Amino acid sequence: MITTEQREKLRGWFAGRLPDDLFESLAEVTVDREEITVVGRIPEPRLADGASDAEKEAALQARIQEFRERTRDDRVEVAREAEHRFSKKVSWGVECGTERALFTHVAAPVMTRLRQPEREVLDTLIAAGVARSRSDALAWCVRLVQRHTDDWLGELRDSLEHVQRVRSQGPDAEPQDAPGDEE
Repeated sequence: MITTEQREKLRGWFAGRLPDDLFESLAEVTVDREEITVVGRIPEPRLADGASDAEKEAALQARIQEFRERTRDDRVEVAREAEHRFSKKVSWGVECGTERALFTHVAAPVMTRLRQPEREVLDTLIAAGVARSRSDALAWCVRLVQRHTDDWLGELRDSLEHVQRVRSQGPDAEPQDAPGDEE
């Protein structure tokens, strides 16, 4: 897990490195052990007043696809620099109107051991057609927990940052140079 300061520096790096005309705004930069995901807001297509929902949906999808194709070279160049600098894969996405689309992203394998009652939950989701496999069912469960516990998870992440700060001040921590120290 990274600290808020590290996350802010990462977001700042992308804000400074991305071409000014790539996004209307940088909506989100998230990071974990394997991946950095950069999501930007792009302008909505202009439609006639009274456009149907089907027309709006098709226009948003077409705008997202056009953006993806047109900006590919710029995004690849920034991703290569970031992957070299941060040693993580970079994934991209956009928000356009009410739509959010991720273009590429890492599906990292996660190993877990489950007892029979937990496996039964996954197998029930498969039997009901909610998931195609145990892996898919487990991902579905994680998304469900995430949706219903965002506040709690946010508080837990804040607590972990505090633990990291305190740990970094312990007796085994690397000594930090005082401001103004010269080598």
